[in-house]
Amino acid sequence: MEFEPGDIRILKALGDGRLTNQELAERVGMSTSPCWRRVKKLEEAGVIRGYQAVVDRRAVGLGVLAFVRVQIDTHSHDEAERFEREVGELEAVIACYSIAGEADFLLQVVAADLDSYAEFAMTVIRRLPGIKEMHTMFVLKDIKASTILPVQASAASLSR
Repeated sequence: MEFEPGDIRILKALGDGRLTNQELAERVGMSTSPCWRRVKKLEEAGVIRGYQAVVDRRAVGLGVLAFVRVQIDTHSHDEAERFEREVGELEAVIACYSIAGEADFLLQVVAADLDSYAEFAMTVIRRLPGIKEMHTMFVLKDIKASTILPVQASAASLSR
């Protein structure tokens, strides 16, 4: 998809997902109808996948954030799909990535406290299909945790 300067301004402004179309149009220097059409085009193309509130995990009682590196026994397509499917159903796993390197997957997990995490790790994660090894890293301090992407740089490279 070719990105025009207006598309990039819209994507940057939508970091605040609560904007009305009128507010968005004013913020990006467009009239409302063309702005609305561009947003719809970006949604239909899958560039904008949805809108959500950013919830402070601590404020809702999730004091522990952990990254779990997982290595699986076999690398068959079926085994990996089964692992992915089961991980996808776990509410405490807020992100899962297939990675290169010593591990096969990286899970981002939230829990109320260390005891809750330990229980989840031992009774749920360790029992996922094909687990060979797992290593947990706990977040001590959030230094930068953003869901806003640097679209200025990435959109320019994608439209080449």
